[in-house]
Amino acid sequence: MSAILFQSANVLDVESLTLKSNQDVWVENGLIKSVVLHQPDVFIADSTKVVKAQGKTLMPGLIDCHVHVIAAHLNLNITANQPNVFATLRALPIMKGMLMRGFTTVRDAGGGDWNLAEATRTDMVEGPRIFAAGRALSQTGGHGDGRPRSDVIEPCGCSSRVGALARVVDGVDNVRLAVREEIMKGANQIKIMASGGVASPNDPIHYLGYSEAEIRAIVDEAEHAGTYVMAHAYTPKAIHRAVDYGVRSIEHGNLIDVSTAQFMADQQAYMVPTLITYEALANEGASLGLPAVSVAKIETVRSQGQKALEILAKAGVKMALGTDLLGESHRHQSEELRIRADILGNGAALQQATLNAAELINMTGQLGVVKAGAIADLLLVDGNPLNDMSCLLGQGDHIQAIMKDGKFYKHT
Repeated sequence: MSAILFQSANVLDVESLTLKSNQDVWVENGLIKSVVLHQPDVFIADSTKVVKAQGKTLMPGLIDCHVHVIAAHLNLNITANQPNVFATLRALPIMKGMLMRGFTTVRDAGGGDWNLAEATRTDMVEGPRIFAAGRALSQTGGHGDGRPRSDVIEPCGCSSRVGALARVVDGVDNVRLAVREEIMKGANQIKIMASGGVASPNDPIHYLGYSEAEIRAIVDEAEHAGTYVMAHAYTPKAIHRAVDYGVRSIEHGNLIDVSTAQFMADQQAYMVPTLITYEALANEGASLGLPAVSVAKIETVRSQGQKALEILAKAGVKMALGTDLLGESHRHQSEELRIRADILGNGAALQQATLNAAELINMTGQLGVVKAGAIADLLLVDGNPLNDMSCLLGQGDHIQAIMKDGKFYKHT
């Protein structure tokens, strides 16, 4: 592959939260070869592609640590029960949209699998690099159990349809097998439901998920495979017990209190808030088909979400960016940056979408930075997000170039 030179760029250093002006960034074979002060007289081979970047910000590709690329409907039962080919085809524009917003890497929290990850890795389709959880694990009646209340419970909530975000599995031996199966199918991490949720019919927010023995077994099996567990949890009790039992990453966490946040910090657990999804559901959910029982739950968690950010930041809990959007609301993905910037500042929001996120997915030094040796996931932005986050909002309108693995997917 020929070399690529971003010439005279303002490089965003997300560690020091500074712009390093007039930098030449060389890319070869999918990696960043060097980042050096511009040298006017340096030899440039004819085969080198030169990108004039003067006055523009060159920054790491963004990382969203909580997406559902398969979730083409707000009503997850519709998503789960559609024909497999429809579920796959509807995921394609969702994935491309993420990439065009500058999210070069995502961690899928249920539904996305090895097949979709491999499709984007090999350029079969355009989309971000995917760290997939496969099917999330839920106990009977939990957040991943979409079966309706009835006098007779359908015998299996273990759907293997492409559109299913979760599978129902109970008991220590069964959850061990389920983890092994998801790992065998290519899951990068394991997702569990550790409390009730908004988008499911039968589990109020305060419900707790798996037993201690089940969670410890899931964590044990994940660690055997060299990976970790992420857990959907809202309430302090649900969060505390999940972290206590070995869960590494808590998803949402809207109702967290001060003491639980401190416990998370002490245990070096991560939090992935997803505030934009509650704004989208509150504003559009009912009109786009979200069931009434779910609409009624939204305000319970929405009102506390922004306060949770402040509590977590004060306690020193590491946070990564997540969005958790469904259906037509995927277009609001970048707004999570705005929400966090308004509360925590632009620098913290950018670190959560780069440095912290890369650390959470075990890609420190490889993703989330513009440094020699890192994977060449880069954005060339018309603007300075340290001063004005609007240059990263919308559908990537101010992002002039998007590179993943050293390949351009947008270059205007």
